Amino acid sequence: MQEPLASYGHVGLVHHMAYPQVISGEGPILETLEAIALDPFFAAVEVTRMKDSGVRKQAAAMLSVAGMEVVFVAVPPLLQEKLSLCDLSAAKRKKAVDFARGMIDQAYELGASIMVVASGPDPGEAQRAAATGAFTESLKELCRDAQEKAGASMLSISVENFDQKVDKRFLLGPTKAAADLVSGVYAEYSNVGLTIDLSHQPLLGESIAEMVLNAVEHLIHVHIGNCVVGDKAHAGYGDKHPRFGCPGGAVGQEELKRFLESLVYAGYFKKSVPTTMPVVSFEVRPMADERPEWVIANAKRALTQAWARL
Repeated sequence: MQEPLASYGHVGLVHHMAYPQVISGEGPILETLEAIALDPFFAAVEVTRMKDSGVRKQAAAMLSVAGMEVVFVAVPPLLQEKLSLCDLSAAKRKKAVDFARGMIDQAYELGASIMVVASGPDPGEAQRAAATGAFTESLKELCRDAQEKAGASMLSISVENFDQKVDKRFLLGPTKAAADLVSGVYAEYSNVGLTIDLSHQPLLGESIAEMVLNAVEHLIHVHIGNCVVGDKAHAGYGDKHPRFGCPGGAVGQEELKRFLESLVYAGYFKKSVPTTMPVVSFEVRPMADERPEWVIANAKRALTQAWARL
């Protein structure tokens, strides 16, 4: 492409993945977030729970002054609290929804336009339909809560699908099933959408084109990353988001190029989305003795080179 990616969308970074020491909602949140805010390569950042209200207030001010698009990812805290939005127990599902409502409060406090959620664990084929119904109800409740709390802008709830059989083993699952569920909720709530992640594509056993085309109607947010699928003994096996081009990884520059190409031709970068421009965020994590700065530099080079080859 002759024009830079910044002409089409905002490049983002998942903060708590690049700096995993903050994924619990504690640690050097402000220091590591500032490193991203000071990098002009990034126009967006994705954050998760921040337990300290004072830290949230400082983070919100920093990101606002830096002019960054903000996405809030509620998946890690839901997993950490062992909560599932598709739980078949009414009491447990209510607990998960109530907790996610608290995450909506944090998302608004941090100036986010999108909050990402996931279905929760797959209960197996016999109970999959019931769990799908439970998750649908949870999603509607969260969309309604986000609408009721909206001020000048309204938070959108985005569903991210994960593998069903390899690592996360979540209810959603195949991209087509996730898109169908979101489509049903969208009929009642306009502040719902879909997040897809390139690093999940090999784990799902879908082609890049298949994933993008199945998702694009309700697609509002994109992650890019790598995974390892062939070697269970590999430290990066499953949904661990190693750097692009790592030995044994399934996603390199060629796959990244084809994914971007599919997004362009499917019309993602021309869509009206909750963010000011469509967001494409790196979800990459340091492994072993790797430093976050090295992995971030790797990701920036991979994206720049892949885009140049389109």
